[in-house]
Amino acid sequence: MYQQSDVDRKFTREVIVEEDDKPPDPGSVLTSLNLGNLDLSHFFKPSTHRSLEIIKRKRPPRSSARTRLFRRTWFPDASDHQWNDWHWQIRRRIHSADQLERILKLSPEEKQAVEFSGTKLPLGITPYYASLLSPDDPNHPLRRTVVPTMHEFFTMPCEADDPLGEESQSPVPGLVHRYPDRVLLLVVDFCSTYCRYCTRSRMVGHGAFHAAKSRLEKAFDYIRKTPEVRDVLLSGGDPLTLSDERLEWILSQLRQIPHVEIIRIGTKVPAVLPQRITPQLVKMLRQYHPLWMSIHFTHPEECTPEAYRACRLLADAGIPLGSQTVLLKGINDSVETLKELYHNMMKMRVKPYYLYQCDPLSGSGHFRTPVEKGLEMIQGLRGFTSGYAVPTYVIDAPGGGGKIPLMPDYVLGRDANSWILRNYENGEFRYPIS
Repeated sequence: MYQQSDVDRKFTREVIVEEDDKPPDPGSVLTSLNLGNLDLSHFFKPSTHRSLEIIKRKRPPRSSARTRLFRRTWFPDASDHQWNDWHWQIRRRIHSADQLERILKLSPEEKQAVEFSGTKLPLGITPYYASLLSPDDPNHPLRRTVVPTMHEFFTMPCEADDPLGEESQSPVPGLVHRYPDRVLLLVVDFCSTYCRYCTRSRMVGHGAFHAAKSRLEKAFDYIRKTPEVRDVLLSGGDPLTLSDERLEWILSQLRQIPHVEIIRIGTKVPAVLPQRITPQLVKMLRQYHPLWMSIHFTHPEECTPEAYRACRLLADAGIPLGSQTVLLKGINDSVETLKELYHNMMKMRVKPYYLYQCDPLSGSGHFRTPVEKGLEMIQGLRGFTSGYAVPTYVIDAPGGGGKIPLMPDYVLGRDANSWILRNYENGEFRYPIS
């Protein structure tokens, strides 16, 4: 039986209780208002209609049926406290062929890729995220994003290990200064779960850099000496895999720089390790507003009860949430799939921000769609769902050119008097030229 460690004991199990609120008694309300002898009885006459029913709010399930079955099958001795402890999840990540073969029936190309000694990006999957994968179907969308295949070892002429040219725009190690008023700070190279299409697969998971004070101080010093920098994005790896104490140290250092107005955190934790989003974490984060968070959601099957709860905690702490989704062939490249994802995200208070064309990373050809497919996605969303649910489709230009937005062609032309426009139903409209 699993023995609880000292690290496990120091984390208190959080019990979520949602009680039904009863409406206040009218008499107590009147007393509190101190309305004296004013006769308000006519406001509270019994209704001649059906008596009002109080609808009790049921607490949502803590986990999906799939996750509960996975736990019973593969981690039967894990307590709720252990399963919901993010340290426990990281310590028990699936990172070897033997571990993966226990829970999945691997296809020949998956097994060969997992065992291949030259794998560039490590294998790493939290038990929680593994519970969302199909054990039998190698084409399951979430499974394809985290289980390697031999396709990763075929590089096309157009692909590169550093497709965005980040290394050429790094004035100090781990800091990318591409845009005039903002920088990207890579705080750690570790992720709890590795996406097979990761743009930074050349560096993450290999111990290339850590959240060491000596390295980060050089980045802070560069930011201090560069007053045009008003916006700092923390990424990596995943910043939320750091301890609360180390992450707070980074945030506090940035907040001491007068010209840093905005801090953003890029993370996939709410999708792959939602147990990390604890009340203690969000209590700390809210001290460093204005703080924004970009979450990497890929597919509607990631929108679990655990992910909903994680985003609720973050949103309730006043942290604006956006999502950056990568368009992936055979995974989320249909309008209905993206619409379902974005509708779930809207309910989680996460704004669909960017839809990324997959970067021409070495070995990513099996993930990339034609650009026309991305335009098709936007055309199928715009006008057919809430405007807030439609992201901006962008290509992050190879070589460090930055994000370039793409839109379907809604401008048909112009004449002497009007702009000629096309709407989402292909209707033609004219807007007068002033």
